[in-house]
Amino acid sequence: MRLSIRAKLFLTLLLACVLVLVGTQAFMHWSLERGLVELVDAREQARLEQVGERLIDSYREHGDWQVLRDEPWLWFNAISGRGTAHAGRRPPMHGGLGSGVWPPPHALERLRHHDRPTPLELRLMLLDAEGDIVYGRSELLAEARRQPLRLDGEIIGTLAILPGRPVTEVAELRFRARQGDRLWLIAVAMLALSAALAYPLSRRLVRPVRELQETARRLAAGDFAARAEPRGDDELARLGRDVNALAAALESNEQARRRWVADISHELRTPIALLRAQLEAVQDGVRPLDADTVDQLHADALRLGRLVDDLYELTTTDLGALGYRFKPTDPVALLRADCEAFAERYEHAGLSLALVATPPGETILMADAQRLSQLFRNLLANSLQYTDPGGRLEIRIARTAAGLTLDLQDTAPGVPEAQCARLFERLYRVEDSRNRHTGGAGLGLAIADNVARAHGGTISARPSPLGGLWIRLELPSAPGQRSDR
Repeated sequence: MRLSIRAKLFLTLLLACVLVLVGTQAFMHWSLERGLVELVDAREQARLEQVGERLIDSYREHGDWQVLRDEPWLWFNAISGRGTAHAGRRPPMHGGLGSGVWPPPHALERLRHHDRPTPLELRLMLLDAEGDIVYGRSELLAEARRQPLRLDGEIIGTLAILPGRPVTEVAELRFRARQGDRLWLIAVAMLALSAALAYPLSRRLVRPVRELQETARRLAAGDFAARAEPRGDDELARLGRDVNALAAALESNEQARRRWVADISHELRTPIALLRAQLEAVQDGVRPLDADTVDQLHADALRLGRLVDDLYELTTTDLGALGYRFKPTDPVALLRADCEAFAERYEHAGLSLALVATPPGETILMADAQRLSQLFRNLLANSLQYTDPGGRLEIRIARTAAGLTLDLQDTAPGVPEAQCARLFERLYRVEDSRNRHTGGAGLGLAIADNVARAHGGTISARPSPLGGLWIRLELPSAPGQRSDR
């Protein structure tokens, strides 16, 4: 049988209430029994004091215990509360009380079973000052509790009390029965009240869980705009906020995916449309199929191939998509080699390329040399493509406690500071009018960002003091620490 969370919560609350009620009932019953025992003990002690006072009065009146020995009915009156005066009706005496034997034989069987209630009168014995028995049995003295009797500070005798359960009064029995019945009625009423409160409480507590369940179901169905409505600051509210954060991330990723597909489609559509238009012009005889036309078609095919290559490189440089082979590498030597490879292209474009500052000696980092060289070449190509003729690119390299810092600063044109953070987004270009003839597809810096993060480093952009773009690359000594930038 499968129970819902609501049913489980209701049963849990109800079980907790039942346990509390049972525990309370048991404690109250124990407390009541304890109180009754203490009450009976207090009453018995009070009666013992009264018996002792009557016996002391009898001793004061007669000067010894002899009268009590001679007149057993006086002993009976003293322990039963009728007083010790000679006047009054004498109760019938039997069982050899004249010999000082007490308790009577018929009470011995009850005394041997301590679990049976025994009147106090049958559990009392009297000894004189020397310890001789006035009324009692010598075989019972060993287990008796003794209470001395004093007259004017002098011990005149001892009252011996035999152990046994006192006889409970009828009123006490009735009180105990009434209280027991009332306690059970209270327990049943409280249990019903607990069930009545636990049902709506369980429903209220489960409501946020159901809302989260509905939100998760909508997210699984593709509705990334679904949001929970957390209330308060408990664990369920924090879980609701986490689900909302997850939903926001899924929605953002879905929007990025759609934008990414749309951008790729747009980037591919333009060169394909140009290539198709030129082929159709050749087919229609508008353009002759000469060497210039073939060269133009070949150039369009190369541009389309470069775009596809860039998309492939971006995909393979995503974190987790490519296994990087990290080994001790000198990034400064790699950068020098890449700068030498680009020197002729910079010179042909009317630009100067210079390593302004480099640290002395070797700088060894754990890196993938091939991917790191790809990063450097993309940065060099970016400055080459967007820097006006007559400008320059300055590169500074510095060692830090964490690793290596590279600063690349070029001249105009610059990039507005508000747009610098978006330069590493895929297919983003500052000027939408630029196409692949004058600019790029906006993938070079995105690839560089992927490679930098794969090495645990960071890459950022800001306006350059030279009037162009300032790109800072920070590489750690070990690639194990990933950047969350």
